[in-house]
Amino acid sequence: MKKLEEHYLKAMETSVLAANEIMRIYQTAFLKNFKSDGSPVTEADTASSEIIVKKLEQLGIPIICEEDQAAAFEIRKSWKQVWLVDPLDGTKEFIRGNGEFAVNIALIEDGKPIFGLIASPVERKILFGGKDIGAFICAFNEVRTPENWLELSASALNSPVIMASSRTPYRGKELTFIDMVSKKHEIDFLKKGSALKFFDLAQGTADVYPRFAPTMEWDIASGQAILEALGGSVIQVETGEPLVYNKESLYNPNFIAKSASFLKHFN
Repeated sequence: MKKLEEHYLKAMETSVLAANEIMRIYQTAFLKNFKSDGSPVTEADTASSEIIVKKLEQLGIPIICEEDQAAAFEIRKSWKQVWLVDPLDGTKEFIRGNGEFAVNIALIEDGKPIFGLIASPVERKILFGGKDIGAFICAFNEVRTPENWLELSASALNSPVIMASSRTPYRGKELTFIDMVSKKHEIDFLKKGSALKFFDLAQGTADVYPRFAPTMEWDIASGQAILEALGGSVIQVETGEPLVYNKESLYNPNFIAKSASFLKHFN
């Protein structure tokens, strides 16, 4: 394995600090509110954001964070590198108390995710990687002990094919995609909140994740970096091209995240 860049290790350590604070708040009668778009926000979102932004600012790379106002595109478009941060991905699941939430941090270079991490506060594990370094899982207390990291590799296609999704019902074009896959393989479903679905895609306990509903760049960039390190892809439905980041609009288009084994069977 190639030596991990120091700023990647710093991002991982930062995710642990944020996750620990999230769990502290999770065990209390935490406050919750709603943003102007109707989405929920809690004091855990805010606390995690403050920790991550403060730490990442020390690395001298610009940051786009869900809980902060993004810089104008006229400024952002000149950035060669930028951190994309979701300080608490899965706020609805956090409020429901089902443990399906995560911390997402990705480094974008020229619009492409070159490194991503997804930290599970409940499991106390970090999934991380990028094309140039591979993909790994480590415990929170093993960030600085790479000999203990679990290196991942592409897995065989499940039978039946395991399709990951959020906990909202399938609809519209998602049903069309499911029908297409089901004509070639039997399908089973894995419903899970937040970017934790990428743990399953990376470890081979899920094969594909179609998303035909709104998501933001910070929701998916980390998972894309990790999946690409394993030979998989996250592609736009309309163009077949990989998702790109730090766009003028920070919304993602409809996409399908595919494991390497799924790609071999469904080009």
